[in-house]
Amino acid sequence: MSFNFNADEIFRIAEQIEQNGADFYKNASEKVSDSRYKKLLSDLSSMEIDHYNTFKSMHSSLSDKEKEPTVFDPMNESVLYLKALADTQVFYKKQIDISSIEKILVEALSMEKDSIVFYVGIKDLVPERMGKDKIENIINEEKKHIRILAKELSALEK
Repeated sequence: MSFNFNADEIFRIAEQIEQNGADFYKNASEKVSDSRYKKLLSDLSSMEIDHYNTFKSMHSSLSDKEKEPTVFDPMNESVLYLKALADTQVFYKKQIDISSIEKILVEALSMEKDSIVFYVGIKDLVPERMGKDKIENIINEEKKHIRILAKELSALEK
């Protein structure tokens, strides 16, 4: 089964990914005892919420035409597929080993990389007038997250 997604559906995926990311970092911050890492993870959660709000704003500005389905889907399977994609590919909801900050950082790095790959892929699907530059900004923000996480992980290994 293949799907051709419209802008409405693309933004739904992006919003879900950012919500999953915010939840991941928030939950991780609640599990660590070191105040420095607790703040780092909490800050990353806030950044993901900012990204969510950016996508939500872009989503709300879509025209009715951009929200029209691209395929016949009377059972709304595409929405279920999108949710599954967001929940299983980027910042997916799974049991995470939080026994150490190192394991949390490694997991976070992997998910941030996956989000960049996803956003680079959808950037070409979003017209300039719909905020392609905003997606580029979010990609740059996700790259910052990778630098932050990599720096913290490197410091742990020393």
